[in-house]
Amino acid sequence: MKTWFTDRISNVKPTEFFSLIEKNKVHINHTFPVTVSLCDTLDKTTAFFIKATNNEERGENYYFFLRDASSNSLIGYVCVKNIILSIMKAELAYFIDATYQGRGIITRAVSEVADFCFNTLGFNKIYICANPENHGSKKVALKNGFIQEGILRNEFKNMHGVLEDVVYYGLLRSEYKNNER
Repeated sequence: MKTWFTDRISNVKPTEFFSLIEKNKVHINHTFPVTVSLCDTLDKTTAFFIKATNNEERGENYYFFLRDASSNSLIGYVCVKNIILSIMKAELAYFIDATYQGRGIITRAVSEVADFCFNTLGFNKIYICANPENHGSKKVALKNGFIQEGILRNEFKNMHGVLEDVVYYGLLRSEYKNNER
Protein backbone atom coordinates (compact mmCIF):
# COMPACT_ATOMS: atom_id res chain seq x y z
CA MET A 1 0.00 0.00 0.00
CA LYS A 2 1.31 3.43 -0.95
CA THR A 3 1.78 5.53 2.19
CA TRP A 4 2.41 8.82 0.40
CA PHE A 5 1.11 10.82 -2.55
CA THR A 6 2.30 13.54 -4.87
CA ASP A 7 0.85 17.02 -4.66
CA ARG A 8 1.31 20.09 -6.85
CA ILE A 9 2.40 23.59 -5.91
CA SER A 10 -1.12 25.01 -6.13
CA ASN A 11 -2.12 22.82 -3.16
CA VAL A 12 0.90 23.50 -0.97
CA LYS A 13 1.21 26.34 1.50
CA PRO A 14 4.54 28.15 1.89
CA THR A 15 4.33 27.48 5.64
CA GLU A 16 4.36 23.73 4.95
CA PHE A 17 7.44 23.93 2.74
CA PHE A 18 9.18 26.26 5.19
CA SER A 19 8.59 23.69 7.95
CA LEU A 20 9.94 20.87 5.77
CA ILE A 21 13.07 22.90 4.96
CA GLU A 22 13.58 23.94 8.59
CA LYS A 23 13.21 20.37 9.84
CA ASN A 24 15.69 19.07 7.24
CA LYS A 25 18.08 22.01 6.92
CA VAL A 26 21.12 20.04 8.12
CA HIS A 27 20.10 17.02 6.03
CA ILE A 28 19.68 18.94 2.72
CA ASN A 29 21.86 22.05 3.04
CA HIS A 30 24.81 20.40 1.31
CA THR A 31 22.84 19.41 -1.80
CA PHE A 32 20.13 22.11 -1.84
CA PRO A 33 21.99 25.24 -0.65
CA VAL A 34 20.09 27.62 -2.94
CA THR A 35 16.65 26.31 -1.94
CA VAL A 36 17.62 26.40 1.74
CA SER A 37 18.86 30.00 1.45
CA LEU A 38 15.77 31.06 -0.53
CA CYS A 39 13.51 29.51 2.13
CA ASP A 40 15.28 30.36 5.39
CA THR A 41 12.42 32.61 6.53
CA LEU A 42 8.70 32.33 6.00
CA ASP A 43 8.66 35.59 4.03
CA LYS A 44 11.41 34.32 1.72
CA THR A 45 9.61 30.99 1.33
CA THR A 46 6.43 32.84 0.35
CA ALA A 47 8.42 34.79 -2.26
CA PHE A 48 9.96 31.50 -3.45
CA PHE A 49 6.45 30.06 -3.91
CA ILE A 50 5.22 33.09 -5.85
CA LYS A 51 8.20 32.85 -8.19
CA ALA A 52 7.89 29.05 -8.47
CA THR A 53 4.19 29.29 -9.31
CA ASN A 54 4.97 31.82 -12.04
CA ASN A 55 7.82 29.63 -13.32
CA GLU A 56 5.52 26.62 -13.54
CA GLU A 57 2.82 28.62 -15.32
CA ARG A 58 5.45 29.63 -17.92
CA GLY A 59 6.72 26.04 -18.24
CA GLU A 60 10.15 26.98 -16.89
CA ASN A 61 10.12 24.57 -13.92
CA TYR A 62 7.71 22.03 -12.46
CA TYR A 63 7.29 21.25 -8.76
CA PHE A 64 6.08 18.07 -7.09
CA PHE A 65 5.59 17.79 -3.34
CA LEU A 66 5.36 14.49 -1.51
CA ARG A 67 2.91 14.07 1.33
CA ASP A 68 2.48 11.42 3.99
CA ALA A 69 -0.93 9.86 3.27
CA SER A 70 -1.90 9.51 6.93
CA SER A 71 -0.79 12.91 8.27
CA ASN A 72 -0.99 14.92 5.01
CA SER A 73 2.33 16.55 5.99
CA LEU A 74 5.01 17.34 3.42
CA ILE A 75 7.79 14.76 3.36
CA GLY A 76 9.66 15.48 0.15
CA TYR A 77 10.15 17.47 -3.01
CA VAL A 78 10.98 16.81 -6.67
CA CYS A 79 11.70 19.66 -9.06
CA VAL A 80 12.02 19.62 -12.85
CA LYS A 81 14.47 22.42 -13.64
CA ASN A 82 17.12 23.61 -16.08
CA ILE A 83 14.72 22.91 -18.93
CA ILE A 84 16.15 23.33 -22.42
CA LEU A 85 13.23 23.23 -24.81
CA SER A 86 15.39 23.33 -27.95
CA ILE A 87 16.55 19.79 -27.15
CA MET A 88 13.68 18.82 -24.81
CA LYS A 89 15.91 18.13 -21.82
CA ALA A 90 15.58 18.84 -18.09
CA GLU A 91 17.18 18.09 -14.74
CA LEU A 92 15.43 16.39 -11.82
CA ALA A 93 16.36 17.42 -8.29
CA TYR A 94 14.85 15.91 -5.16
CA PHE A 95 15.04 15.37 -1.44
CA ILE A 96 13.10 13.49 1.20
CA ASP A 97 12.60 14.20 4.89
CA ALA A 98 15.39 12.41 6.77
CA THR A 99 12.90 10.31 8.74
CA TYR A 100 11.43 8.91 5.49
CA GLN A 101 14.72 7.89 3.87
CA GLY A 102 15.27 4.32 2.82
CA ARG A 103 11.62 3.52 2.08
CA GLY A 104 11.79 3.82 -1.71
CA ILE A 105 9.56 6.90 -1.75
CA ILE A 106 11.94 9.10 -3.75
CA THR A 107 12.64 6.25 -6.17
CA ARG A 108 8.92 5.93 -6.91
CA ALA A 109 8.39 9.71 -6.97
CA VAL A 110 11.19 10.13 -9.52
CA SER A 111 9.53 7.41 -11.61
CA GLU A 112 6.25 9.37 -11.54
CA VAL A 113 7.99 12.62 -12.46
CA ALA A 114 9.91 10.85 -15.26
CA ASP A 115 6.56 9.68 -16.63
CA PHE A 116 5.30 13.29 -16.50
CA CYS A 117 8.44 14.55 -18.27
CA PHE A 118 8.33 12.00 -21.07
CA ASN A 119 4.61 11.45 -21.56
CA THR A 120 3.10 14.84 -20.64
CA LEU A 121 5.87 17.27 -21.53
CA GLY A 122 7.36 15.21 -24.36
CA PHE A 123 10.97 15.53 -23.23
CA ASN A 124 13.71 13.59 -24.97
CA LYS A 125 16.04 13.40 -21.97
CA ILE A 126 16.04 13.92 -18.23
CA TYR A 127 19.08 13.88 -16.03
CA ILE A 128 20.14 13.81 -12.40
CA CYS A 129 23.31 15.37 -11.00
CA ALA A 130 24.42 13.79 -7.72
CA ASN A 131 27.30 14.28 -5.35
CA PRO A 132 29.69 11.32 -5.77
CA GLU A 133 29.27 10.54 -2.05
CA ASN A 134 25.44 10.56 -2.23
CA HIS A 135 24.89 6.82 -2.55
CA GLY A 136 21.14 7.17 -2.00
CA SER A 137 20.76 9.46 -4.99
CA LYS A 138 22.86 7.09 -7.09
CA LYS A 139 20.48 4.24 -6.18
CA VAL A 140 17.45 6.38 -7.09
CA ALA A 141 18.94 7.13 -10.52
CA LEU A 142 19.98 3.56 -11.29
CA LYS A 143 16.72 2.00 -10.07
CA ASN A 144 14.89 4.31 -12.48
CA GLY A 145 17.01 3.26 -15.45
CA PHE A 146 19.27 6.32 -15.58
CA ILE A 147 22.75 5.63 -16.94
CA GLN A 148 25.87 7.21 -15.50
CA GLU A 149 27.22 9.33 -18.33
CA GLY A 150 30.18 10.86 -16.57
CA ILE A 151 31.55 13.07 -13.85
CA LEU A 152 31.30 16.83 -14.25
CA ARG A 153 34.26 18.39 -12.49
CA ASN A 154 33.77 21.46 -10.27
CA GLU A 155 30.17 21.69 -11.45
CA PHE A 156 28.31 22.44 -8.21
CA LYS A 157 28.89 25.09 -5.55
CA ASN A 158 28.08 23.70 -2.12
CA MET A 159 26.82 25.54 0.97
CA HIS A 160 30.38 26.65 1.79
CA GLY A 161 30.97 28.08 -1.69
CA VAL A 162 33.31 25.23 -2.62
CA LEU A 163 33.07 23.77 -6.10
CA GLU A 164 32.43 20.03 -6.17
CA ASP A 165 32.22 17.32 -8.79
CA VAL A 166 28.86 15.78 -9.66
CA VAL A 167 27.99 12.44 -11.19
CA TYR A 168 25.73 12.93 -14.21
CA TYR A 169 23.01 10.33 -14.84
CA GLY A 170 20.89 10.53 -17.98
CA LEU A 171 17.73 8.82 -19.17
CA LEU A 172 16.53 9.07 -22.76
CA ARG A 173 12.90 8.80 -23.77
CA SER A 174 13.72 5.73 -25.88
CA GLU A 175 15.34 4.00 -22.89
CA TYR A 176 12.42 4.94 -20.65
CA LYS A 177 9.90 3.49 -23.09
CA ASN A 178 11.89 0.27 -23.29
CA ASN A 179 11.92 -0.08 -19.51
CA GLU A 180 8.29 0.87 -18.77
CA ARG A 181 6.50 -1.65 -16.64
